[in-house]
Amino acid sequence: MRFGVDEAGKGPVLGSMFAAAVLADPGALPEDVDDSKDIPPDRRGEMAEEIREVADQVAVAEIPVWEIDDEETDMNTLTVEAHARALSKVVNAVDDDTELSGYVDAGDTNAVRFGQRLRDRLDGDIDLRAEHEADATHPIVGAASVIAKVARDAHVRALSAKYGDVGSGYPSDPTTRAFLQAHVETYDELPDCARASWQTSKDALAAAAQASLDAFE
Repeated sequence: MRFGVDEAGKGPVLGSMFAAAVLADPGALPEDVDDSKDIPPDRRGEMAEEIREVADQVAVAEIPVWEIDDEETDMNTLTVEAHARALSKVVNAVDDDTELSGYVDAGDTNAVRFGQRLRDRLDGDIDLRAEHEADATHPIVGAASVIAKVARDAHVRALSAKYGDVGSGYPSDPTTRAFLQAHVETYDELPDCARASWQTSKDALAAAAQASLDAFE
């Protein structure tokens, strides 16, 4: 059987990163499966359900903000960890004698290194290959990309339900930046969903501090 693994939410300043592993017959996947970024949000949601219906196994792993902000790690390591957690769930759910092979989307500039680091985190000898842009090249990785992105989308919707509109969560999003700035100005601290180690969060704190100083001049 063939598996694919990918992650979503590596770069945002708000919220968790998610990784998904899909074990399926690539020929049974939706014909329009692709890199999730190239699929409209409504279709992504539909496609995720279609993928779950035909897949032998689907697993999602979450890397929360507190892990991302841990000074003892970095995003490359956490991306390996996310892939390992998701893929381990799939591997552990099948019989020991099941032959598995697959592709993962390399979350490192060096794809070979990423693949080896992932193998080192898994139990047993897993036949996997890490490639850049694998989500656009291999439908099984595209399927994992869709599942991970849909999980991330649901997470962002939950954040907006809690805090008000937070935008996409990415530093380049004006809505996200405005949310962070307003929250810091109101509460004098970052929201729990913010990655404090990200420069965007540091900028929001610095801007609020400067505004306070200016008010006393």
